Amino acid sequence: MREGEARAVTVRWTGQGWQERADLVAVEEPLELLLEGSPLTLLMRTPGNDVELALGLLWAERLVTAREQVSSVRLSAETGDRSGFGDPVLLESNRVDVSLLGAAGRRPERSFLSSSACGVCGATSLADLAQDFPVIDSDLCLNPAALLRMGEELRGGQPSFQRTGGLHAAALFDGAGRMLMAREDIGRHNAVDKVVGRALLDGRLPCADSVLVVSGRGGYEIVQKAVAAGIPIVAAVGAPSSLAVAVADRFRLTLVGFLRDGRFNVYSAPERLEPD
Repeated sequence: MREGEARAVTVRWTGQGWQERADLVAVEEPLELLLEGSPLTLLMRTPGNDVELALGLLWAERLVTAREQVSSVRLSAETGDRSGFGDPVLLESNRVDVSLLGAAGRRPERSFLSSSACGVCGATSLADLAQDFPVIDSDLCLNPAALLRMGEELRGGQPSFQRTGGLHAAALFDGAGRMLMAREDIGRHNAVDKVVGRALLDGRLPCADSVLVVSGRGGYEIVQKAVAAGIPIVAAVGAPSSLAVAVADRFRLTLVGFLRDGRFNVYSAPERLEPD
């Protein structure tokens, strides 16, 4: 059993009667994000890569705009008794505390409480959604066949989804089609934050020569996070939303939907995909 998976006992109907059996389900737990020791927001996510998740979210919210602004990240821990024999066991708690340097440590004017289903649940108006990001400037150009291969590789890089059926995935590829990293999470936007957080730690941001491929739909929150990271091409296995298309068009991001079964649709900036 992998991290992010839990066992559950189910009763299954097969058409020939009931059968009790064990099953694997995706883990969903809260993560409290603190800024300079003060609570900032609460995330619902799949445990694992929590530092990447926290930094990716702070980058998308423009609280961090350079790796050098992050002075420390602390994962808190607590002692508890889960052994059954009275012995204390060290457990990682669901809390990440990020410290920033200088003026980078400003606090947002709005709450950005985030569930596993929605990356913008704290937004109170469209003005909250319209972050002041630059228009994407990238000469990256892909062959359609290369993009299809990326979609296939993403499907092959989802071990926990294949076992639980309950996780989304996001993967970052370079212009040559090589997968740089892939992350899974019960929230599609969390998976993207984990990828962006890893890119921040690796000094890759902005990702002007990269492609983001995501499972599920291409909603606004995915496009917004890609724009924040400077990613010029986003491809989703599912459909985009109208707001995602509008934002992608505004920031000249190439948005692809329905990347499966040997085909896809391009909703904005098609010039980054080579003609046949």
